[in-house]
Amino acid sequence: MSTKEKIQEDIEVAEKESNLNEIVLYNDDVNTFDHVINSLIFACEHTPEQAEQCSIIVHYKGKCTVKTGEFNELKPRCSMLLEAGLSAEII
Repeated sequence: MSTKEKIQEDIEVAEKESNLNEIVLYNDDVNTFDHVINSLIFACEHTPEQAEQCSIIVHYKGKCTVKTGEFNELKPRCSMLLEAGLSAEII
């Protein structure tokens, strides 16, 4: 493989990844861990372990990326989190 081919492959991968958005979940003093965990399992299809880890990160760091993907896929998931009373946004 020549150097030119390798550089082009790297650029194509970077272009694909740049179209991805993230749902960021923010900490609040209202919702319980159980509610956050259950909401992440329902809205983001997390495993219980993933949901628990995200809730702990949110609690200690103030925010956590809970789902990555295309905007159209993330919008209904973020809406479910918002309807559950959580603070989240797509970036």
